[in-house]
This record gives sequence, structure tokens and C-alpha cells, in this order.
Amino acid sequence: MGLSSMIKRNSILFFKDKGMFFTSLITPLILLVLYATFLADVFRNSFLLSFPTGMEPEETVINALVGGQLFSSLLAVSCVTVSFCSNMLMVQDRANGTVKDLFVTPLRPSVLAMSYYISTMLTTLAICLVASGACFLYLAVSGWLMSLTDVLLILLDVFLIVLFGTALSSVINFFLSSQGQISAVGTIVSSGYGFICGAYMPISQFGEGLQTVISFLPGTYATSLLRNHAMRGALAELENMGYPQTVIESIRDGVDCNLYFFGSRVEEWAMYLVLVATILLLVGVYVALNRYCKKHRA
Repeated sequence: MGLSSMIKRNSILFFKDKGMFFTSLITPLILLVLYATFLADVFRNSFLLSFPTGMEPEETVINALVGGQLFSSLLAVSCVTVSFCSNMLMVQDRANGTVKDLFVTPLRPSVLAMSYYISTMLTTLAICLVASGACFLYLAVSGWLMSLTDVLLILLDVFLIVLFGTALSSVINFFLSSQGQISAVGTIVSSGYGFICGAYMPISQFGEGLQTVISFLPGTYATSLLRNHAMRGALAELENMGYPQTVIESIRDGVDCNLYFFGSRVEEWAMYLVLVATILLLVGVYVALNRYCKKHRA
């Protein structure tokens, strides 16, 4: 069996499992509704406090700021958590003995490992693009101030974060061997990742020590990239309206568009560098684990 055949097989099995597929698909959409229902007013009040009394911008700009923060928070979490759901097949094959049956065929372990990675990436990307479309629709209704460049950069961010989430889930799931374990890990990731990446609460609101620790985590920079591109249009509109740069920079600092590493501001190109380097490192670890496992079996 070749790589393309295994990718097709893994993808079909994922979409064939209606429970797994619909859970992965509906979860980001449910989060969007919950965010818009319960967090929109919190974000709105936070932004309004950034402006002097009587100098608040028009409703469209505020809605664009709120929508951009909701948008980036949702996608920053979903691109990672959905990958853990999509990657459950690797653990299931190991738990029910399907891997042993596959190795009866002339299938190399490296091909099987890469087929899991690629099929997980493709299924996760498909679901996250649907979620992105729903978020774009929400912004179009509430307040759209994005340019085409912003949209393309957001899609690039989604693609890279999906690669990161897939690599992370592949490394972690490699050590799991039962449905209970993957469910436990999925629950931990779903509940905890949003906090440590700054999606649920900006890291600027954490203590200085915790901010320093979180600044070493690549997920933080992934969230910041989405924030920058989802809110760029609204922040540019504030600048065009004549608001002081100090007010704009205060907003950028408050929502983690600006990130600082030991007091130095991290540029966007550096955020991309951290994210890409982490993806390559995790994929390298995943390949090394599979090679070690192959030698151990031999």
C-alpha cells in the first residue's frame, strides 16, 4: 500500500465516523455562538474603556475590534484542538490491533506514520476552513473592516497553525494506546490550551512571571498572528480617524497584538519564524519516534 492509498483510507474512515466528524465540525461553530453571546459584551466594554469619555469611535469600528478578537480566539484554539480529534484514528488503529494487520502488507512504518500526519492535516484544515468561513460571515454582519491582504494572511495563519496542531497531536498521540487515553488528553488540551496560548484571556492580563513562561510557547505567537491580521483593519481605521498612537498601542498591547520577549517587542516575521521552526521540530521528533519504534521492533 502506498502513501496516497493510506491517506485516502485514513480520511475516509474519519469522515465515515459520523460522531467524530460532526463533533469536530460543530465544536468550532458552537464556540463561535458562545463567544458571540457571552464574551462579546465583555470585549466591547474592555475596548470602550480604552478611549477617553466622549471620544468613543462609531459602532462599526467597535464591532470590528470585538469580532476580530473573537475570530482570532476561536481559530487559535480550534486549529489545535480539532487536530487532536482528527488524529484519534492513529490511536484507534493501535488499540484495536489494526496496525498489526496493516504491517502484514508491504507497508513501511514511515509511510503509515506520514499517512496519519497528512490525513489529519487535511481533515483538520477542511474543518477549520469551514469555521473560518463562519467567522468571516460573522464579521461581515457585525462589522467588516478587513482588506483582501488580511483575509489571505488569516488563511495562511490557519494553515500554519493546523500544521502545528497536527504535529503536536502526532507527537503526543504516539504514546497513547487506548480510547480512554486519547479522550483524556483531548479534554485536557481543549480546556487548557486556550489559556496558555492567550486565546481565552490575553496574556497581558497575567502576572509578569507567567507572561515570561508563556512567551516561550509557540501557541502564543500563533494567536498573536491571528489577532494582528483579524484586527489590523479596525486599528488602521482608528488611526485614520485621528486617535492618538498611544491609545492604539494600548489596545494592541491589551489584546496581545504586541508581544514582548524579555521586554523586547516581537515582530511578525519573528512570530512566523517561531511557528515554522516549531512545526519542523515537532515533525522531526515524530519521524524520529517512528524510526526508533521501527528499530525497537526489529
